Amino acid sequence: MRSLPLPLALTARLAPVAVLATAGWALSSGPDTSPAAKDKTPPPADRSVSAPATEAATKTYAAAPAPCGSLAAKTVTSLVPGAKAAGKEIPSTDTDVRRTCSWNALKGYDYRWLDVSFEVMASEDAARKSYEGRVADRSGGGEVPGLGDAAYSVVNLTTEDKQQTREGTVLVRASNALVMITYNGSDFESKKAPSSDTINKGAIKAAKEAVAALADGQG
Repeated sequence: MRSLPLPLALTARLAPVAVLATAGWALSSGPDTSPAAKDKTPPPADRSVSAPATEAATKTYAAAPAPCGSLAAKTVTSLVPGAKAAGKEIPSTDTDVRRTCSWNALKGYDYRWLDVSFEVMASEDAARKSYEGRVADRSGGGEVPGLGDAAYSVVNLTTEDKQQTREGTVLVRASNALVMITYNGSDFESKKAPSSDTINKGAIKAAKEAVAALADGQG
């Protein structure tokens, strides 16, 4: 059997920003020894806990959930006919931050591949910036209303050696976490790919279940 095409690798673009601050102290030409001067002790810096509390409040999710348990077995078998519902988790350098599960199978001449990936970031603001950057890299799609705090889907068709592959991506931001679904398919007999509607609806269905699993894991 010929080797099967794999979907495009998922990448995260990090844009580190370095911020430099300088401060200068103005010193008087001579000490002020008056009694009033002794009482001019500067008040202690305001160490209000409101900033840390606000940051903590925006970090809803502390760890990524188990991705292979994020979809119902019937969803897996409907989207990837012939695949084992258990899936296969991809090794990660930090499973608290990033976890991915894959399912793929060839049934007859019909091939499907599905990835579910969770990424937990330090804050909601960091997740928002990452989401916006990734959406900007994927033109031609559109928003998915009612899914997470923001969601975007896009479907693309590629052809290699006359074999078509159609791939759908759904990216969701939920507070400080990102959920990404990659779903693609090919027919090795007809050389055609599944319709855009089939791939897009399948990817969105998986995304909805994955976001629900993220919330359940937090609970």
